[in-house]
Amino acid sequence: MEFIPPPDDLASFVSILPEQIQTILEKDTTGLIEVVLDLGRRPEARYHERNTISLSDELVTEEDINYVISRIGQFSGDNRAGIERTLHRISCIRNRAGKIIGLTCRVGRAVTGTINVIRDLVEAGKSILFLGPPGVGKTTKLREVARVLADELNKRVIVIDTSNEIAGDGDVPHPAIGHARRMQVSHPNQQHAVMIEAVENHTPEAIIIDEIGTEEEAAAARTIAERGVTLIGTAHGNALENLLKNPTLVDLVGGIQTVTLGDEEARRRGTQKTVLERASEPTFDICVEILDRWTLAVHREVGEAVDQLLRGWKIHPEIRRRDESTGEFSVLQKEVPVATAAVSANGLAPFATDWANQQETFLKIYPYAVSKGQLERVIKTLQLPVTVVKTIDDADAILALRSYARSGAKIFSLAEARQIPVYVVKSNNVPQIQKSLREALHLDAEPAGSSVEWESDISDETEVALEEARQAIVKVMDRLEPLELAPRRAYIRRLQHQLVERFNLTSRSVGDEPARRLHILPPSSAQQNLGYI
Repeated sequence: MEFIPPPDDLASFVSILPEQIQTILEKDTTGLIEVVLDLGRRPEARYHERNTISLSDELVTEEDINYVISRIGQFSGDNRAGIERTLHRISCIRNRAGKIIGLTCRVGRAVTGTINVIRDLVEAGKSILFLGPPGVGKTTKLREVARVLADELNKRVIVIDTSNEIAGDGDVPHPAIGHARRMQVSHPNQQHAVMIEAVENHTPEAIIIDEIGTEEEAAAARTIAERGVTLIGTAHGNALENLLKNPTLVDLVGGIQTVTLGDEEARRRGTQKTVLERASEPTFDICVEILDRWTLAVHREVGEAVDQLLRGWKIHPEIRRRDESTGEFSVLQKEVPVATAAVSANGLAPFATDWANQQETFLKIYPYAVSKGQLERVIKTLQLPVTVVKTIDDADAILALRSYARSGAKIFSLAEARQIPVYVVKSNNVPQIQKSLREALHLDAEPAGSSVEWESDISDETEVALEEARQAIVKVMDRLEPLELAPRRAYIRRLQHQLVERFNLTSRSVGDEPARRLHILPPSSAQQNLGYI
């Protein structure tokens, strides 16, 4: 049976407003978002895709504000109230004495079809995290997800409704959430406790939670996910990358830890010994960034996306857009896999992007006097369908260093006996190994922008400097204290400056050459306390 949404009940919304405002507002409620009443100012109405308009030349008085307060429910600990059996929300602004001097009266609507664009993700039974700025429809989507899971997929669903915004004010939840059950929260700081209570007492298969914003709530979300319950929630932040910079919520996407590698592992990876890595599996499987009311960016594998961001690679999520008139959606941009999207800090871009099934096309290479660490580094960075083997008998090809593969060298007779080719590199550096692998994989055409020429010692210094900057950024954000880096040459300092800017911090170069170095400053609020501004 098709769900028919209840009417917006704008009459109930308008009826709580002062009479002189009701008369004006009743003439035009199409696309109304909210009405703002601030003491001593003109009342205003805000609309979708229209300018804010003034509702009266008369200023808002205390009597006007008290008139509204007397017709709505009680304000909770987060200064929000509602109108019983509706989705409308009224939020208040108080002065220092606690007196209410402003109201934001927001229209609540039950809208169907808003999750058509992600219905396949909801039906997959995976945990989904919604991100996006205020007013783009995160709560509206949660409301419809609750109904679809409960009514159409027959799941046991519980909505944790801290502000009564998802299921409306009053003890009876709004029909927009279908047969999902609703648990109210006495005070916002108890939201995490109610989340755990829901799992322990009511055996849900899915939990809907709005506005995860504290460390306790993030920990509760992880506990719920580890018990096998599907989580659908929202968090503060516009994009996945924002969560990595938020120490309170970063655990939702796996957390970040500094790892010290052993010498052999560091050589195998081709990295420095200290690196940033994801600490654990993400709480949420899928992340949906709401770019605007009609457009979404979907990260189907949150763990992989976080790994790419920590390595400094640019991520390319799937972009979906819903047609406002038909309700259908289209994919504007397909998600680019790791092998195509990854670009490492040293500038190497993957060039083997046309392998349909890497398991079937693996090329087994035996390195003869070629650095195994450098070889594996190139393979991993460029995402090549190549594996390094320990014996010639297991190899499909041999990669040999020229100084050890002169004419008549034994390696050629061994290769001939096994009927496998020998590829020769001039020296143990990345460009030479890359060139030989390209030849071995028959990738003769050089893709645009993939030519990379750099000396290994310079590259190593760059990686050390960037890793030093990454660790310093974490310390500066954690301790809110400035930090100086080791002296570097000018072009490396420029790369460090760019990395610092990505984390919304500022930096400056101090000292004289050759001891000129980067000085990283904490966020602006901490700078003021420290006397920098």
